[in-house]
Amino acid sequence: MSVVLEVEHLTKEFQRDDVATVALRDFNLTIEQGTFVTILGRSGCGKSTMLNLLSGLSKPTSGRVLHRGEAHTGPTPDIGYLTQTDTLMPWRSVRRNVEMPMEIAGVEKSEREAKALDLVATVGLSDFADNYPRELSGGMRRRASLARMLANGAETILMDEPFGALDAQLRSELQVELLRLWSRTGHTIVFVTHDIEEALLLGDRVVVLGPLGTILLDQEVDIERPRDPDETKVRPRFVELHSTLAAALKKGAR
Repeated sequence: MSVVLEVEHLTKEFQRDDVATVALRDFNLTIEQGTFVTILGRSGCGKSTMLNLLSGLSKPTSGRVLHRGEAHTGPTPDIGYLTQTDTLMPWRSVRRNVEMPMEIAGVEKSEREAKALDLVATVGLSDFADNYPRELSGGMRRRASLARMLANGAETILMDEPFGALDAQLRSELQVELLRLWSRTGHTIVFVTHDIEEALLLGDRVVVLGPLGTILLDQEVDIERPRDPDETKVRPRFVELHSTLAAALKKGAR
């Protein structure tokens, strides 16, 4: 597999007055094409800072990020970023929200309308294409946000706890939908979470972070796909891996 993202000795400090706060220190990570990598860690370990650096929205204090072997210094349509917060435009329908990146890029109207409708169907919102964000459930807004991000043509997707604010049942449904979409497209996904079960259900690989982005464990998830949540959670290997990840998190908290 070819390497899509490579992080080399990344350090990020935030300066306020004369005080520097370190969020990441000497962080290294390699992401291969087509893989689903989950980043697991407690609050404050630098997960979101890492994604901001991978997306190009933030610049490192030292170290570098490579995208397909080239220095990555700013946002690019090839890398999509789904943040924790809902950023849909309230005055635009679902379809018009999905069209927006293509509209900004100057894509011809008929082409962007057709592609938007196709993406809306991909995330299961065809019946709600003309609805506004206020008329959608939280899960639907997450799907619409994902479709809009894909409209940029991104092949690498960064996701920052996208289902964290949803109830358990809806989160489970969207996990299944995300895996279905990933299996169809072959995209590369880097998914941040603080939930061990979510990390195991989704990932090919789980990277456990400790303070300042210290990698406590880089664990392959050798559980066959597809992974039905209810069936997978009771498998002996899932239970074994769950214990391994939980132990790594506890170690990092000491």
